Amino acid sequence: MPYPADPRLYVALDVPSIEKARDMVEKIGESVVSYKIGLQLLPLGGTQLGAELKAQGKNVFYDFKFHDIDATVEKATRSVAGLGADILTVHARPDVMRAAVKGRGESDLKVIGVTVLTSLDAQALKDIGYHNTPEELVMHRVRQAIDAGMDGVVSSPLEAEAIRAVVPKEFLIVTPGVRLPGGDAGDQKRIATPFDALKNGASHLVVGRPITAAADPAAGAQAVLANIAGKAAS
Repeated sequence: MPYPADPRLYVALDVPSIEKARDMVEKIGESVVSYKIGLQLLPLGGTQLGAELKAQGKNVFYDFKFHDIDATVEKATRSVAGLGADILTVHARPDVMRAAVKGRGESDLKVIGVTVLTSLDAQALKDIGYHNTPEELVMHRVRQAIDAGMDGVVSSPLEAEAIRAVVPKEFLIVTPGVRLPGGDAGDQKRIATPFDALKNGASHLVVGRPITAAADPAAGAQAVLANIAGKAAS
């Protein structure tokens, strides 16, 4: 018996065209009800695709990572809120987050802050000019997100447990860098399995290649759902 769709599982539609995204959604079928649309599809009609998915009853996460002056972030967030999206990312800089919260207003849009990209490890942060470990920087930005009135953060699965210990119960912890046991890490440095990420405190998972690069994306989604349920991925 197939595992039912879990709304906490967002599939990243990181594909080169709207047509390929539509095709991927069709291939995955009823195993997934939540999708993430990022910068790759934004200039190609990503918000129109999001509207199509919402019309189909899907959950839509716009991973646009806004990072600009206050007025621009506020207005852009207000525009996204008007689209009926479920989640939007902005960079977890205090002024950016405060502007996004203002732009969100009383809408149902959840605005979450990107703490430290999961492609970055300690050496990469040092090369950029930070003197924090990834964990230290994540926790610093989590505290700033709470102060700004944000709905949650994006972090790697490895920081989820520490974050969950210090945030309100309803605070979202969205974790990319999710891989099945033995899966290829790709360009991700700080990763965990779906089961472990949720056990450690994540509220939502973002999964891309383990599903979208699978020979059978629907089977890939079922493997992730099986892992979420505590079953070994096949």
